[in-house]
Amino acid sequence: MWSLFHKLGSPRPFYEISDRLLPILGCLTVIFLSVGTIWALGFAPPDYQQGESVRIMYVHVPSAIVAQSSYMIMAIAGAVFLIWRIKIADIALQCAAPIGASLTLLALATGAIWGKPTWGAWWVWDARLTSTLILFFLFIGVIVLRSAKEGSEAVGRATATLAVVGLVNLPVIKFSVDWWFTLHQSSSFSLTEKPSMPVEMWLPLVVMVAGFYLFFFYVWIFSVRTEILKREYRSQWVRFIHDV
Repeated sequence: MWSLFHKLGSPRPFYEISDRLLPILGCLTVIFLSVGTIWALGFAPPDYQQGESVRIMYVHVPSAIVAQSSYMIMAIAGAVFLIWRIKIADIALQCAAPIGASLTLLALATGAIWGKPTWGAWWVWDARLTSTLILFFLFIGVIVLRSAKEGSEAVGRATATLAVVGLVNLPVIKFSVDWWFTLHQSSSFSLTEKPSMPVEMWLPLVVMVAGFYLFFFYVWIFSVRTEILKREYRSQWVRFIHDV
């Protein structure tokens, strides 16, 4: 496992391994998102209270979950870069930030659309909504800081530090509905506990969450590969790939 970790930490082995992995991820992403979308919009039952508007859940919940996971992945990459100075970790951090920011923005937008018929308002300064907005700004901060001087190790360390420090916001998002009185409902989705919703609604949600994870990893790996080629364009192995 340790040797595999070091192998993936080198640009060329990562590029070669991901070249075989990417088509599989792409196919699985299309399958899961297609099946999940058709199931959620065409066959899942409406909620007895919220009616058809509950179908926003099938985009809102997966985007929120994967956005938080993407920040965790970004922060872990930042910690790896700070401790071991592994170049691929800096690239992984840089490439995860735009995807995480997009997913967080999608979660905020769909939450606002869902909140209008549910709460009667597009936005309230609810603890979970506010902490999720902070998550979005953390992603933006990482993007802006990393682009200040591309390739600089000092900027890479500063970006990694910001990503790691920002981890304190994830427990706030997770437990905000338990710590404070909020309009946002408590978590209704878990893979380790009995679902609080009918299985006819829970199963398509599981498929959509899996599809969003697959989408994240596909786009993330693709972005990492592109960034590797940009940074290693002078390397002999990159020239060999272009010649082939």
